[in-house]
Amino acid sequence: MRWHKPLAAAVVLTALTTTLTASATVPRHDGGGNGGSACSPDANFLGFSDALDKTTFDGQPVAGLSALNVTGPHSALALVDNVGTTPARVFDLKVNSKPTSVRVDGMTILTRPDGTPYNGGDFDGEGLVVERGDRTILATSEREPSIRRFRLSDGKEIASLPVPSRFQVAPAGEATSNATFESLAVSRDGLSLFAGMEGPLAPDGTDANNRTRNRIIRYVGLPGHQYRPIAQYAYKPDPGLALVELAWVSPTELVSMERTFTAGVGNTIRVFTVSLRRATDVTKVASLADASEKVFLQKKQLFDLVNCPPSGAVAKQPQPNPLLDNVEALALGGYLPGGRRQLYLMSDDNNGATQITRFYSLAVNLH
Repeated sequence: MRWHKPLAAAVVLTALTTTLTASATVPRHDGGGNGGSACSPDANFLGFSDALDKTTFDGQPVAGLSALNVTGPHSALALVDNVGTTPARVFDLKVNSKPTSVRVDGMTILTRPDGTPYNGGDFDGEGLVVERGDRTILATSEREPSIRRFRLSDGKEIASLPVPSRFQVAPAGEATSNATFESLAVSRDGLSLFAGMEGPLAPDGTDANNRTRNRIIRYVGLPGHQYRPIAQYAYKPDPGLALVELAWVSPTELVSMERTFTAGVGNTIRVFTVSLRRATDVTKVASLADASEKVFLQKKQLFDLVNCPPSGAVAKQPQPNPLLDNVEALALGGYLPGGRRQLYLMSDDNNGATQITRFYSLAVNLH
């Protein structure tokens, strides 16, 4: 079921009124200067917008946004980490980098093959890929986990991808509930998918430095058709952090995002470049606890969000920088003047009063 801009006037008016009200009460902030303000030598902060926070579209809350995929110079799709009886859904967004702005332009309810909507009890949306041609999407649910294909025209599920049995949540497999497919990325040609685990399989565990040993599954196939898993790569987040997002840069590079939350302190959000050069396939490795450090993908910190300028941001709970919140979504856009790439982030407010749906814009240098 898909709602878009050419709806009944009353629905459009409601959506526009919500957006305008949010825009009027929550200003959009610009980092200043042509390049914004530095978060690190390779990342400049361009601005943020809280315009979506605690808004609705056609009666559905614009909340719990856990994945983002850029579909054009000023458009994107956002997947909802739905809860309870609210339907699984994706929102069409209109986005802009400078000045930073975002608004909802449409919505698609995701349904089973028989047309009944998925809800928070059976679909926990976390990763999102828009397939070439913009007619279908792939969305992960970390509940089982699963990777399902949906038509954007009506939201109906039309296929699912195979998931290796050990990646199923225990007791069916070796994964932990709420720590499976948190991220999904696709290569530019659509031939490769990368599904990242938020946490480790039981035999892989955590090392002495509190770094989990995660796996990333690489699939190959054709957009709109079947994909099959061909490799697994080993990945270690920073101590105490979890892998929550991936984006494809080139055949030899990914971007990853890691996150954690500490009560009374706030969030940590770090973004890295990850090298796929000479990546080792660990599919046949029973336990990464026994693996050499050399098998883990090499990464380099691109920026830590805590080091970005607050830019007038206000936090609803303790944060080391008021700009921070529960950031779960990351997407790369096009090239900017000077050769840097557009990078967007989005926070998941967990449908809670003390968290914010915040949209961020940055310019990053990807080597």
